[in-house]
Amino acid sequence: MSLTQPVLPAVKRIKDFEHLLQTDTDYIILLESRLGLLRKLVKVGQKAGKKIFVHVDLIQGLKADDYGMEYLGQEVKPDGVISTRAHVIQQAKKYHLLSVQRLFLIDSQAIEHNVKIIQKTAPDFVEVLPGVLPGMIKEIKGRIGVPVIAGGLIRSDDDVEQALASGASAVSTSRSELWSFHN
Repeated sequence: MSLTQPVLPAVKRIKDFEHLLQTDTDYIILLESRLGLLRKLVKVGQKAGKKIFVHVDLIQGLKADDYGMEYLGQEVKPDGVISTRAHVIQQAKKYHLLSVQRLFLIDSQAIEHNVKIIQKTAPDFVEVLPGVLPGMIKEIKGRIGVPVIAGGLIRSDDDVEQALASGASAVSTSRSELWSFHN
């Protein structure tokens, strides 16, 4: 699977979500929301022709266990999920959802641990944070053989360009001024 745009908008506010429905973006990442709004947001986004990814770890009222994933997979039906949790990534496959495993580049030990998890869970994408470490983007992509999304601390067009030049398939950012960036 490949992504069709270099910048993936990650929204925290309904106002930004509504704005993105009127744009030519193919993807919207719901970073923060609450369980009561989630199904409606996903349906409205999909009706507008957008692929909606839900950051499972940040949805208020949603527990990222088997039952939470069952609710997401059977009732909400987003196009994909994002999580730091291997269990969520495994459950996403059960419900035919695209999966993005978040990997925090804290230290060498954390990277080694996460590479092993990624090899077991086989997510569709891996999001590395912070996304402003071009050398690490290249290394992680080379080691795991999974498309990499760079996220976290992306603050400028230059950051986007460097991440993409380092091998990232896309960049995720909540900075709306970067959402219209085209490579």
